[in-house]
Amino acid sequence: MDSLLFTATTGASRVLKAQHVRSNNLSNADTAGFRADMERVQSVPLQGSGFDGRTMVVTNSAATRFDSGDVVKTGRPLDIAIMGDGYITVQTPDGNEAYTRAGNIKVDQQGALSINGFAVIGDNGPMALPEFQKVEISERGRVSVVPPGGGAEVEVGQLKLVKPDITQLQKESDSLLHSVDGQPFAADATVNLAPEHIEGSNVSAIDELMNVMSLTRNFEMQVRMMKTAETLAQAGNKLMSAR
Repeated sequence: MDSLLFTATTGASRVLKAQHVRSNNLSNADTAGFRADMERVQSVPLQGSGFDGRTMVVTNSAATRFDSGDVVKTGRPLDIAIMGDGYITVQTPDGNEAYTRAGNIKVDQQGALSINGFAVIGDNGPMALPEFQKVEISERGRVSVVPPGGGAEVEVGQLKLVKPDITQLQKESDSLLHSVDGQPFAADATVNLAPEHIEGSNVSAIDELMNVMSLTRNFEMQVRMMKTAETLAQAGNKLMSAR
């Protein structure tokens, strides 16, 4: 394959993958606790005859941005936002632990707590509430309820809050953060919550939209390069056949 065509093709392939990452970020701009992805690429010099300035592109695994999103007050008792560093622990379908900044907790008819369909983990495993009239989550993650009919508030569990270093975390296809070595993290009592608040995503919709537009123009340029390579190849073939 002509080196110019090969270079343009790898560049176009990289742009398509980058557009997928940016479009996914843009579609999750309003998703609570979502962490934006960043595409990573590497330039590799193209070896062989011809001008040495030609390079191709190798796409590496996407990286994740860990900066915080905006925190807004909702007034909903089961909404929580982590202030500073830390994560809420949830359980994946295979029974392993995963971590999230999304704090939009829901409770089903059996009293089980979940976030986006993943069971919320407490000190003793997945958490479930007894029948209650009122529920409250403290700044340290302690869950308390008022029984039906009123009475004294009763503590029924403690959310498992962790604070690992970001180098120990990796984002997977379920949009949750997982331990790099697969081992669960220990609970950290220093994690602070803001009850009745929710943290939004850390995606800037304007920045992502501008990046998508820039990548679209870049893809069009790569396509023009491929067409130019085809034109040059056809002209070369004519010259060779004329001899």
